[in-house]
Amino acid sequence: MRPLGICRRIHNGISRDYRLPKTVKQLLQEASATPESTSGSPITPSSSNKLSNENLVTVTGHIRHIRRQKFNTFALIDDGSSARGLQAVFRHPKLKEEALEGQMEQWKESLKDLSFGTAVKVTGRLVGSPGPGQDIELVVEPVLDSLSQAKVEIVGKCDPNTYPLQAHNDSTSPSSQKSSSASSGHSAEFLRSHLHFRLRTPAMQQAMRLRAKLKELLESWLSHEQQLVYVHTPVLTGIDAEGGGETFRVAKIENDENDEAEIEAEESEFFSRPAHLTVSSQLHLEAFQAALGRVYTLASCFRAERSQTGRHLAEFWMLECEWGDLGDQPLETESLGAPTSSRDLHGVCTFVEGMLRHTISELLPFALPPDGSKPLRIKDDNTWIRPDLLPEFRQVVDGPRWARVTYTEAVEILRKAVASTSQSVSQPVFKFSPTLGHALQSEHEKYLAEVHFQGPVFVMDYPKALKPFYMRVNDDTSHAELETQKVETVACFDLLVPRVGELVGGSVREERYEVLKKAMVEGQLIPGDSSRTEVFTKLDGTTTLENKTKEAEGLENPYAFYLSLREHGSVPHGGFGMGFERLILWLGGADNVREAVGMPRWKGRMGM
Repeated sequence: MRPLGICRRIHNGISRDYRLPKTVKQLLQEASATPESTSGSPITPSSSNKLSNENLVTVTGHIRHIRRQKFNTFALIDDGSSARGLQAVFRHPKLKEEALEGQMEQWKESLKDLSFGTAVKVTGRLVGSPGPGQDIELVVEPVLDSLSQAKVEIVGKCDPNTYPLQAHNDSTSPSSQKSSSASSGHSAEFLRSHLHFRLRTPAMQQAMRLRAKLKELLESWLSHEQQLVYVHTPVLTGIDAEGGGETFRVAKIENDENDEAEIEAEESEFFSRPAHLTVSSQLHLEAFQAALGRVYTLASCFRAERSQTGRHLAEFWMLECEWGDLGDQPLETESLGAPTSSRDLHGVCTFVEGMLRHTISELLPFALPPDGSKPLRIKDDNTWIRPDLLPEFRQVVDGPRWARVTYTEAVEILRKAVASTSQSVSQPVFKFSPTLGHALQSEHEKYLAEVHFQGPVFVMDYPKALKPFYMRVNDDTSHAELETQKVETVACFDLLVPRVGELVGGSVREERYEVLKKAMVEGQLIPGDSSRTEVFTKLDGTTTLENKTKEAEGLENPYAFYLSLREHGSVPHGGFGMGFERLILWLGGADNVREAVGMPRWKGRMGM
């Protein structure tokens, strides 16, 4: 009983409302708040501010900028929470008392060690700032008596002669920049060679805060508004969800000193089958969907992508969702174009459009209008979207429903663009000619979104040969005529957006057992009936397959579970995957996906 009593006393001594010290962002928000929006009153400037322990706060961060004058030293303190930072004013008061001259010299010496990049812990009094550009500032004077607690402490020295980053006169609104190099003065390639310091540049800090904000908004909409359940899907897998063969192989590092090395060496695979890093969580997510109904995950994915373009990474994050009951809202699909014959594809498109409209609408109130006036409402000091992009995103949110066209119609639009400009322009419109039956290239996707539709567009019903095996085959192919030849199409879409191209890919999943089985056999993911017993050998060594569904869980083929799901209460469902970095690229306005993630990995470079 005594230990329990001790635990209770410890618990009772800790407040359930415990909070970490206020960040710079919180201090700035409180200073900007009106009396109607908060219980406190805003701090007003005063020329006769005298230091006391009232409004005394402590801020820890790096010095982003420092400026020295005869009577004051000004330093911009950046703790990572705010795009603006907090100005600290270190005063150099004139003293006539000889007894205090020693203290004054010691104060001046401590200020000499302040430099760009130095980590400091500053305690001072918040006062209204008489200067433009900030509502408040942190005034710090030397400790001249035992009552004053104002002080500055260097907690991390930074030698300006060896620090890779150099101070530059940058904007306090990094969202107005196009890349991390623009606001730091360094080239993008230089900063990518110093990833651990690149994170301290204003633009990269803003990109990380934007990632966090988008995750918060998306998860709130999915979990609370749509009641999807968040699940954790495996990173290690035996399947290649997209079938592109661009997976990373996982293998155990052999240790000769290990006593069990000889035993383990006898095993060809640690998991008794080849293991890979996941390319997509979709197939596993469908198993969760069958149990929980509506599910989503935001997880790391990996692809051995050799492309060096600004849209591809070897490690990236994907938001993936799966749910049933896909029906679109009161049948408005007749006016949307892209008549698909398959089950509820428009419903998936409507879900994606609603999710993105909601997310972007929550970012817009925080953004500065192009004329430089104040935000629509003061709720956050960060400006999430570049001012020059605000008209585009206001149209995205407030405009009509996004266009929906079939793949065939999209190719026809591209062909007409080539025909209309070929006679007047010597330079071809596209490097790759748009051809029916071939995948759309990045330049085609950007033309459709940026030039023709001037906004997001869903391209639907691609030929079956261009898409993975799990997409539902359309029942009617009358609208998919390629060069007078009818081909099978699948109920899928790619959402194309300006400057990025493909942002989201989704489809209705094939729920018909025989149709799915045929597609998997054709893709050589599972064997045909003739070789079934040989390939589907169970892990315990037996090969009895009298009841294939009963034994499916123990089958050696890694795709067997996916087909088995269709035999036991399969519910028609669909879903999508959205590249998280591409969303940040679109909203943040950067020109390369490597600026949308803190530690990018691509072919030839891992950085750290």
